Amino acid sequence: MSWQRVRGHEPLVAAFSQAERSGRLAHAYFFFGPRGVGKRLFADEFAKALLCEGRSAERLEACDWCAACRLVAAGTHPDLVAAQRPEGSSAIPIDVVRELCRHLALKPARGGRKIAILDDADDLYDPVTNHAAANAFLKTLEEPPPGSVLVLIGTDPEQQLPTIISRCQLICFRPLPGELMTELLRQQGITDPALVRRLVRLSGGSLGRALALADPALWEFRRTLIDGLCRTPPEPTGLARRWTQFVEEAGKDSASQRQRASLGLGLVIDFWASALARSVGGDQPPLEPEDESRLQTTIGRFTPEQLLHRLDRCLEAEIQLERRAQLPLVLEGLVDALIRR
Repeated sequence: MSWQRVRGHEPLVAAFSQAERSGRLAHAYFFFGPRGVGKRLFADEFAKALLCEGRSAERLEACDWCAACRLVAAGTHPDLVAAQRPEGSSAIPIDVVRELCRHLALKPARGGRKIAILDDADDLYDPVTNHAAANAFLKTLEEPPPGSVLVLIGTDPEQQLPTIISRCQLICFRPLPGELMTELLRQQGITDPALVRRLVRLSGGSLGRALALADPALWEFRRTLIDGLCRTPPEPTGLARRWTQFVEEAGKDSASQRQRASLGLGLVIDFWASALARSVGGDQPPLEPEDESRLQTTIGRFTPEQLLHRLDRCLEAEIQLERRAQLPLVLEGLVDALIRR
């Protein structure tokens, strides 16, 4: 049945089923947690179960065969609307929000419910340019249409206006466990045991991130990046330029560029963390066999305090990327900090 597609979140499935049976479903939810763990898939199956015309009254689970389920699967159900940040946009425009709220306010066409799903909710509120889009939700959240359910999907409630969060029930999605990640990666055709272990370790329990990390171009650039950081004398300007070029090759969409920058930064963070562990007597094996000489070179150049400073600087850059700071400035400043003695 439909919930079988959702892996790793069985307690949430049971909790929503219990809430529906007892008539305690909220009118608005905020799904948050790491990217790529199945929040949108859960929201889609939740909506389909609510709109299903053939399900049992004992369990919130879509039958997958009735007309309503087929309409949801085709993306044409009149009582379900979904929206997200447009490609190439850095934030969700107010027009997208207004259309979502307008559709939710219409009377149901097939039953007694209207469902709205807003993905990319992290991009709903921009403290500099985008107050209006977030504020446009408030009236709908304060006075929801009867029988309506609104699901926002993001990563962190702290990125939202308190007035929005206070009107939503918060649902936390945890990282997927390693055993499940291994199974899912193998189902995606990634069968090399060494690669699977590497992706599970670096993904943080996110299947989406693991699949993105499987890109061979990323690992080829990792070698270039780590070699540049270990080079004597260093060339910060050239290395920052190559990193920026690699990020821009992901496409014109700023979200794709930021994802690639984040993936590359995650690999750098892992390298500095390994070097720091080695420098204080840890016995952490390198991620790649050729990293052994690079780690020894790095440990010889920097003290543990200097390595810790560089690791902190990487984590700071990660926050800057999440807050949509200018990519070239973030990368140039980071490379300079990593190479400087």
